[in-house]
Amino acid sequence: MRLSLLLLPRSLLCNSRNLPLSSLPLLHRTMAAAAATTTTIFEPMSPSNTRVGWIGTGVMGRSMCSHLVKAGYEVTVFNRTLSKAQPLIDMGARLAQSPLAVASQSDVVFSIVGFPSDVRSVLLDSTSGALPGLRPGGVLVDMTTSEPSLAAEISAAATIKGCHSVDAPVSGGDRGAKNGSLAIFAGGDKTVIDRLSPLFALMGRVNYMGATGKGQFAKLANQITIASTMVGLVEGIIYAHKSGLNVESYLNAISTGAAGSKSLDLYGSRILKRDFEAGFYVNHFVKDLGICLKECQNMGLALPGLALAQQLYLSLKAHGEGNLGTQALILTLERLNNVSLENLASSNSAAN
Repeated sequence: MRLSLLLLPRSLLCNSRNLPLSSLPLLHRTMAAAAATTTTIFEPMSPSNTRVGWIGTGVMGRSMCSHLVKAGYEVTVFNRTLSKAQPLIDMGARLAQSPLAVASQSDVVFSIVGFPSDVRSVLLDSTSGALPGLRPGGVLVDMTTSEPSLAAEISAAATIKGCHSVDAPVSGGDRGAKNGSLAIFAGGDKTVIDRLSPLFALMGRVNYMGATGKGQFAKLANQITIASTMVGLVEGIIYAHKSGLNVESYLNAISTGAAGSKSLDLYGSRILKRDFEAGFYVNHFVKDLGICLKECQNMGLALPGLALAQQLYLSLKAHGEGNLGTQALILTLERLNNVSLENLASSNSAAN
């Protein structure tokens, strides 16, 4: 919802009743100039004035969307697998049969799906995509880690229709999604992103990264950092195990030192418990790192750590482990070194 204000000089507003006829042309010219620069003030988004659509209710999307439902927003959801949307429907969200149907009932449409091809399908498809169903003035917010060039394509298509588009991928894993503490990397029109801040605040902290596509570039840089961090984490665990250290004690010791990291906090104990359930899928991480390598080629960058990490994760996928979480990287290092930490999980279970 928006209000338009016509800004006139105070002197003219106060004295217009007493102006001589000769001054009327000046008043008319001033009013015309002011009308040309009308200031538009947008009412902050809230449950009372904003309908929300959500496409993609997987590991991340389901938790992220739940915060909007709990906050009282009218939410319409779509997911290809109905069972993954059911918890949101039970909370009060409405189910739509297509992304187009979601958008036709929404002012803002969020999407978080698997691959760039999925993004293109759910947002731009001419017969079932969200953009064809969105009213002028509506906003698309893609939170999938995707290609910066696709973000630019979506933005251009949205502009033609009189709509807006924001690329806003996230970091923080399933725990961040559940706790509403995600890092959100936003690219696009800052005015639009500021309007979305009440919605973003329910999911985490929004960081404005720049124009369209910059949110995606920031997330890809984030993935490059995480990739090398994960390699270091699992290599350290393998080394500690082989040297005869108590691995759990070792991880506790380094957690408060310079080697401490969010990856250690999120995945250290899961690795020791052989808990490889996906907070973020190996398949999706391989996709992200592939996009990173493609962008590096476009930029003429050589990032050998990124290339190595992508190969190690690709090995997991080759072993049929693509649907495990990224912490399953330990399995690749175990195979390379002919060691196994599986007995640690058994001994920890016995101790408990």
